[in-house]
Amino acid sequence: MFERFTKAARSVVQGAVEHAERADANVVTPEHLLLSLLDREDTPAAAALHTLCPPDRLPSLVSALADARRRAGLSRADTDALADLGIDVGAIVARVEETHGTGALAGDRKDSGRRSGRRSFSRESKTVLEKSLRVALSRKDREIGDEHLLLALTLTGGVVAETLADHGVTYASVDTAVSAATAP
Repeated sequence: MFERFTKAARSVVQGAVEHAERADANVVTPEHLLLSLLDREDTPAAAALHTLCPPDRLPSLVSALADARRRAGLSRADTDALADLGIDVGAIVARVEETHGTGALAGDRKDSGRRSGRRSFSRESKTVLEKSLRVALSRKDREIGDEHLLLALTLTGGVVAETLADHGVTYASVDTAVSAATAP
């Protein structure tokens, strides 16, 4: 499938691996894919992101991702469901971090038993890559571009999709922005 990726999409995937390495993460997650997309310039996804989430709002988006990582990747729906059961996720995170340090619940840290220096992709990241192919096919595009990765991130659900939606970046809005940017 990787051979169908455009240069921009390959760059996003490689950038996601670099983000995972810098974060000392064991696996590449959808969050790393999004962070890599945010690094891009002069691509369809970059144009869509800058239109929908101007640079002055990007720190808020990145901060929301970091907060979700601290909560072990629990979405707002997850934390609300736990709150209905009387479980205060914020209090649990604070207590765990008090004992084990900030980010202790991130769950993606390297372990000493890792055999290879290569980062594998999480199940969720693989789902994003697969959905990007489906998105490209549904749009009758021959190659998978970075815009297809962004569209797939909005469809996959979970914390990244929730964070994007909170910042006005949905499948429909990205689709409209990409179409406007690529119109002749």
